[in-house]
Amino acid sequence: MLTNLAIRNVVLIDTLDLAFGTGLGVLTGETGAGKSILLDALGLVLGNRAETALVRAGEEQASVTASFEFAALPAAIADALAEAEVEVERGEPLILRRSVKADGGSRAWINDQPVGVALLRALAPALVELHGQHDDRGLVNPRGHRALLDRYAGGDVAGVAAGWDGWRAAAARLADARGTIEQARLDQDLLLAHLAELSAIEPQAGEEESLAEARANMQKGEKLAGELEDLRALWDGSDSPLANLRVAARKLDRIAPEHALLAEALAALDRAVIEAGEAEERLQAAAEALTFDPLELDRIETRLFELRALARKHSCAVDDLPEVMQSLRARLDAIEQGDADLAELEAAERQAHQVYRARAEALHATRVAAAMRLDEAVAAELAPLKLDAARFRTAVAEQPEERWGASGMDSVEFLIATNPGADFAPLNKIASGGELSRFILALKVALAEQGGAATVIFDEIDRGVGGAVASAIGERLGRLAGEGGQLLAVTHSPQVAARGRTHYMIAKSSLGTVTRTSVALLDAEGRQEEIARMLSGAEVTPEARAQADRLLEGV
Repeated sequence: MLTNLAIRNVVLIDTLDLAFGTGLGVLTGETGAGKSILLDALGLVLGNRAETALVRAGEEQASVTASFEFAALPAAIADALAEAEVEVERGEPLILRRSVKADGGSRAWINDQPVGVALLRALAPALVELHGQHDDRGLVNPRGHRALLDRYAGGDVAGVAAGWDGWRAAAARLADARGTIEQARLDQDLLLAHLAELSAIEPQAGEEESLAEARANMQKGEKLAGELEDLRALWDGSDSPLANLRVAARKLDRIAPEHALLAEALAALDRAVIEAGEAEERLQAAAEALTFDPLELDRIETRLFELRALARKHSCAVDDLPEVMQSLRARLDAIEQGDADLAELEAAERQAHQVYRARAEALHATRVAAAMRLDEAVAAELAPLKLDAARFRTAVAEQPEERWGASGMDSVEFLIATNPGADFAPLNKIASGGELSRFILALKVALAEQGGAATVIFDEIDRGVGGAVASAIGERLGRLAGEGGQLLAVTHSPQVAARGRTHYMIAKSSLGTVTRTSVALLDAEGRQEEIARMLSGAEVTPEARAQADRLLEGV
């Protein structure tokens, strides 16, 4: 609820600090005293347009600070603050501040953190609900009527929303599958051609590397063919170095025991034979590895060209060609399996649609029944508010399927007819501001248990009425405020003022050329005097004071 309002240099107010409590608070004062300035100041801090005319003459800027306290931040406020990355500690008041300069421009803060004015406007509906003579928001706005009726009805709105999400998801899966299969069918001939081309080659993972290595070795063999042939001639035959070493080793073996040096020479010669044998094996292996076969080289180069050409065609690496083949087969298989898959998805979509429709129809029935109860409850409030000739109707209309949504299949709008025989029309179309305010009060009373903004303000709801009607308005405002709620009423009616738990008097004073508006919280004696003034006019009479006492005692 609104706990404090601090105003600096706004029109006729230089400095004003107001504290508010729970229950019904009334604001009174003579016409022109400046009650509208308070509402304009509150509107500024709630994100209304920053008019430079609000800045008090001779001052550089005006500012308004409003403090709100909650046992726990409402979800709508918490979500908006979180999205804007504004931190408010648990248990800390929510403090909105707005300034506007005389030469234009404004700034806004929440708990001393700079914010955009759009955030203030986003928070406003959950903070303050203002109903005035020309109200075009709140209960008057048809966009909020369905949510109000749903809170009153207690229907399964969440279930309908979940059903809608399930239906939309099933429909999206079905549409995606249809699109994929349809595209695949359009591409079927091309897919078959690509697959046949790849299947004819049957690429293998890692094949490019092995082919490239074999080609490189064969190209080296072609280059080294002459040298390898000379080496082969040198190492082959009976006169090869290895053969001569072996002959020498056998001869030395017969005489080696005759002297130690001969034995050492034999050992060295044996090692030479071994090394020469290993060299011969390496040469043989190299000759085999570097064998140059023109036909095989041509085959390898042809396959490499074909593989790389296909990789370019499919915009992938050569090693990815096997995966491309699998993908093509999968897409072709999908065409063959498509009808079966589509049948399952279509069945799932129909089932989800049936679930949603059943829930939406149940919610529709709940809304229709609740609308009748709400109409009766509002009708019971109209006669005491001098609206006995008026009629109220909650119009619940089932919409065509293309307009269904997460909130169901209905549109909801509150309609009124102010005179017998007149057609029903939207709330915001009636001519009289006073009638509109009283209709809203009747509706608020009927919806009292359904919650709303933290603070509700009625601006001159009692205009043009008095006596029993004013008493009925005051009684309903008090009932609507309750013990823990907060309702502020700007009023000219002593019957309404007497109902207030707190009473603020707005006054305008002049000193020379300087005019100021001030607000005072009245004590019991001050309340009696102000209500007496409201009863009698400029001169407060003893009879007016006595009548004021009776009004105060009567509540």
